[in-house]
Amino acid sequence: MSHQNHKPKPDDRSDNVEKLQNMVQNTIENVEAAHETMRFASGEEKEQIKAKNKRREEAIDGFRQEIKDEYNNQH
Repeated sequence: MSHQNHKPKPDDRSDNVEKLQNMVQNTIENVEAAHETMRFASGEEKEQIKAKNKRREEAIDGFRQEIKDEYNNQH
């Protein structure tokens, strides 16, 4: 039996800011798409979409804080 020595990859955080910015952009696009969907949604569906968008907006705030933290850690 061959036992390979698996070393963990080094923690490369150099592109974290870019990844987080992409996550913000994707989430904003999801919010906008949901607003469009809401035009055709029933009352209950609208409430579900509003709740999901509220969670998305909270996620965006979290991503933005992480971007600041990552940026400050790198500079």
